[in-house]
Amino acid sequence: MFSGLLTRFRAHWVAPQDIRAEIWALGGRHHGDVIRGARSELAAPGISLRRAVLLKAVIRSATVGS
Repeated sequence: MFSGLLTRFRAHWVAPQDIRAEIWALGGRHHGDVIRGARSELAAPGISLRRAVLLKAVIRSATVGS
């Protein structure tokens, strides 16, 4: 039971350096509008779970910092 919970937690954990790198990349792709870019990419069809988790972490990080 505990190992299953730990596995699910790890699947949804995103390293801070991954969030920073994605913020930088989104800013480049979306002309500096990181949050709108993340939301747009999150709404795209066929997005992987890992990518969705990363984009949600970016949105949380960007809204907390503003």
